[in-house]
Amino acid sequence: MKISDRALGMETSPIRKLAPYAEAAKKKGKKVYHLNIGQPDIATSPKFMEAIRKFDQKVVAYGNSQGDVNLIKAIQKYYEAWGIHYETKNIYITNGGSEALEMAVFSLCDPGDEILVFEPFYANYTTFAKLGNAKITAVPTRAEDGYCMPDMATVEKYINGRTRAILLTNPGNPTGVVYSKQEMDMIAEIVKKYDIALISDEVYREFVYDGTYTSFGTYKELEQNLIMVDSVSKRYSACGARIGCVISKNKELCAQFMKLCQGRLCAPAVEQVGAAALYETPASYLEEVNKEYKKRRDTIAAGLAKIPGLVSSQPKGAFYVMVKFPVDDAEKFAIWMLQDFDVNGETVMIAPGNGFYATPGKGVDEARLAYVLNCEDLERAMALLAEAVKQYPGRKI
Repeated sequence: MKISDRALGMETSPIRKLAPYAEAAKKKGKKVYHLNIGQPDIATSPKFMEAIRKFDQKVVAYGNSQGDVNLIKAIQKYYEAWGIHYETKNIYITNGGSEALEMAVFSLCDPGDEILVFEPFYANYTTFAKLGNAKITAVPTRAEDGYCMPDMATVEKYINGRTRAILLTNPGNPTGVVYSKQEMDMIAEIVKKYDIALISDEVYREFVYDGTYTSFGTYKELEQNLIMVDSVSKRYSACGARIGCVISKNKELCAQFMKLCQGRLCAPAVEQVGAAALYETPASYLEEVNKEYKKRRDTIAAGLAKIPGLVSSQPKGAFYVMVKFPVDDAEKFAIWMLQDFDVNGETVMIAPGNGFYATPGKGVDEARLAYVLNCEDLERAMALLAEAVKQYPGRKI
């Protein structure tokens, strides 16, 4: 039986690829502090389960392909609070933000078309592009510069006749960067100049700790070019609910979204009921969560600052930080920590950085850390990480 070139060309997730090593470590009795995956330990808003417990339909039937009307209206109301108006016809419910991204790629790209990203970038963007037989074109940024975007002339060098979209996360995953108004204005100018799409993944918009946040949804001039990707996963700590949405004011593009929605019939009916209720969560919930993540950001930053030779920028949003370790290979280092290292039966798991780059050879000594643990656990994880760097045979210092 022949396996498709498309499937064979897919890459293993750098976030999950070392899971077998972690499971083996746990079987040996080690406690593993997971800094590798963005799974918050924050309690999901109780609104979700309260709504599901009230679900009393005798048949869990197919829903509307576009999505549950109550959920769509809840999302519409949510954006109004951000000063962004969407009609219900602009919003399409998806199986998490992942399907929203897939729909965007499938609707924009033919085989061989290109999507421009700023590296390092969320690793699954490569997966979504490859599923659509499209290509990721990466514009490099540097940890030493805080992962800021290069100037307009540099970005334009990466655009060609096959470029169909710019795809970015704001706030950023894996960098924690929050783009400045100047950077956003530059992107808007490029999008209009070349008449390409902007896929704006804004699932972390509530988690900004320094400065102010602006959504690309407020850019009037981008209305026909903007595709907004959103999700309840991180906002309400409901990753397993797998409910997101893709939003556009472009009528022709929306027609393509509807075809794709119809092709997969509908998003999960019961989860949509719970997700609609999540949007009724009091603002105080998100305010408290934001404060907690800021404390965690500051905790992990203090721990990283104590590790000689490590380079880290100060993330301004989301709950990730990308760091350069003084080691020969971060993936080897990660495996070594799970297989050969522990202090009193405890160790740490990180996500190797090379999977967050499209450029071969980049990110080899980098890793993404997710500060989704409580501050006490983060302090312990940082102490373990510092000791691991000291003991690692392939350290550079």
